[in-house]
Amino acid sequence: MSDITAAPLAAYPDVAVHDTMPKLLALNARTHPNDTWLREKDLGIWISYTWAQVAERVRNITLGFTTLGVARGDVIGLLGDNRPEWLMGEIATHALGGMSLGIYRDALGDEVAYLITYADVAVVFAEDEEQVDKLLSLEEKIPTVRHIVYADPRGIRKYDDPRLISLKDLEARGAAEAARDPAAYDRLVAQGKADDVAILCTTSGTTSHPKLAMLTGGALLRHCRAYLDMDPRTSADEYVSVLQMPWIMEQIYAFGQALISRMKVNFVEEQETLMADMREIGPSFVLFAPRVWEQIAADVRSRMMDSSALKRGMFELGMKLGLKALDQGRRSPLADFILFRALRDRLGFSHLKSAATGGAALGPDTFRFFLALGVPMRQLYGQTELLGAYTLHKAQDVDFDTVGVPFDGVEIRIDDPDPNGLGEVVTRHGNAFTGYFRNDEETAKSFVDGGWMRTGDAGFFNTRGHLVVIDRIRDMAQTAHGDRFSPQYIENKLKFSPYVAEAVVLGDGRDSLAALICIRFSIVSKWAEKNRISFTTYTDLSARPEVIALLRKEVEAVNRTLPEKQRIGRFLLLYKELDADDGELTRTRKVRRGVINERYGTIIDAMYAGEKVIDVDTTITFQDGTRQRIQTKLDVIDLGAPSPRKDDGKRRAA
Repeated sequence: MSDITAAPLAAYPDVAVHDTMPKLLALNARTHPNDTWLREKDLGIWISYTWAQVAERVRNITLGFTTLGVARGDVIGLLGDNRPEWLMGEIATHALGGMSLGIYRDALGDEVAYLITYADVAVVFAEDEEQVDKLLSLEEKIPTVRHIVYADPRGIRKYDDPRLISLKDLEARGAAEAARDPAAYDRLVAQGKADDVAILCTTSGTTSHPKLAMLTGGALLRHCRAYLDMDPRTSADEYVSVLQMPWIMEQIYAFGQALISRMKVNFVEEQETLMADMREIGPSFVLFAPRVWEQIAADVRSRMMDSSALKRGMFELGMKLGLKALDQGRRSPLADFILFRALRDRLGFSHLKSAATGGAALGPDTFRFFLALGVPMRQLYGQTELLGAYTLHKAQDVDFDTVGVPFDGVEIRIDDPDPNGLGEVVTRHGNAFTGYFRNDEETAKSFVDGGWMRTGDAGFFNTRGHLVVIDRIRDMAQTAHGDRFSPQYIENKLKFSPYVAEAVVLGDGRDSLAALICIRFSIVSKWAEKNRISFTTYTDLSARPEVIALLRKEVEAVNRTLPEKQRIGRFLLLYKELDADDGELTRTRKVRRGVINERYGTIIDAMYAGEKVIDVDTTITFQDGTRQRIQTKLDVIDLGAPSPRKDDGKRRAA
């Protein structure tokens, strides 16, 4: 257990007594009514909400729900961006005795309809016009929805749908109920029990529709309490809510840990203003998904492209000194002076005491980059069904090749290990989910004897007692020659390149490895402009011979770091980005390999058949329903062959 002198045990409330989120909110509003809990940036101004203010609004929303006929056991959906109102709506749902179902803000209509009808959602708490539009367009596909509560009224007045009610009106109705019966809300909160199912949390859904894990409020709070022993927080800590609210880890941080530790939770104005808003807040803790860390690292390198020769030289020197010092287990004061101190300030990382990554594996090169920079990175590991993370690096024991050590009370074993100790990670602890909502068959498949849960991940313990997770077992691959490899591990090394947005490594059952690569358009386009390379679209840019040559160098650099039998033999640059809207990625940006193999099967087969150029004639559909025909030719780059000539391969997109 790490030192928690900054937050002694007595500083945390007893979650065995205050065993639901509404009860903890009531406690904090009573004992620290004027302390700030939430902040939101709106039109450039930070707006603060105290514990007492949040508690009052939650009370009014809860009682407002009762006037709509919402009862204990009903499911309330929440759809939109990270906002204080989402948090208030979710806690109000639990206070009422209902179950909250978070839906990703960028989910398409069919995804939304599936979740709403599957869970019999009675009320949807929608953020704004965009989400209301989405719901109203579904019409008869969501017959269970009786009411749609919207927070932002802009653009809604044009609708005349009896299901619509503004959050302002809902709160007014609740306030009137509170005036009529002042004890009504307290009675509802008192009825809540630790073992009530409070949250229906969507799983990642890498192979099919997401399942809904049933999480109790008591289990979530107990698990958050164990987490705080490993990585403590206090009321002085600042957290920026970036991960989408439906994800289990945002439930852990913005809800559970915040209610226990009273850390402040900040909401940025827009995703595009994230870094600027973070710099204003100066958070002491952040949790980003790997794709966000990768994007930040890529953006830093991109800015260096536009810098003077002197600044580029200082960057290269600083990184060289910093990485060398990191490998020696220390920090470089000179690198900090010439580069890292200013860079941390620019990124808003100057006050970080803890930074985490989770949801998928983060490539070791990206991890080393941030450690050298002085960001106190830790990797965590877990599953939705087991309340998110249950392993973490201790503050002074970080190993970027591992996911750390288990929390107190968490048991982990490796089933069916091979001679090297690699097998399936199987876990048990007292705060697991109670099962999948309306899916007893899948619930039964998840557990083995004695309450142990199969994770589906391949891993082992190293000599230091750290858990090393290699990949999903179903994604572990083996070439036709019997050589095993982890596609995810190689993909993460490729994505450390600022020019690579996504990569899918192939080779299971094949003679050699190959890769489908998506360029990072924002950075490759800047590189192309700087080098006076003309282009029109993503498709056109990815087909330029100069871009292919650039990416070839990046793949060859990765190959030099890999064992010979795990090196990529050929690759191509895909004509479009992989997209969650197309089902190619999950909403947490994990690759759906089955979809990739099916959708691009003809291209993959042609690569392995030895084709040097592959003709593509396809149509892609955008989120707004518009369609575009793509006609192009894809160069297959054989890394055992010379680089393509600059005059090869004219392309077009129509």
